Amino acid sequence: MIQQLEFHLRGEFIELCNLLKLSGVCDSGGAGKALVAEGVVSVDGQVELRKTAKIRAGQVVSAGDVQIRVLA
Repeated sequence: MIQQLEFHLRGEFIELCNLLKLSGVCDSGGAGKALVAEGVVSVDGQVELRKTAKIRAGQVVSAGDVQIRVLA
């Protein structure tokens, strides 16, 4: 079952590894970077390998069985 989360941006964007940490998908930014490096994180359905990719409102990030909808 897919767990759906919502994350509300405070600025224009958030870096992917920080989003994973702040949404509770992983315990630290380093763990988030490792997930991205393993190729298990996708943004809007496309695998994302840039650890500091800028995630903006309206995008959907998936990591394993967790889906994060980014809101303004």
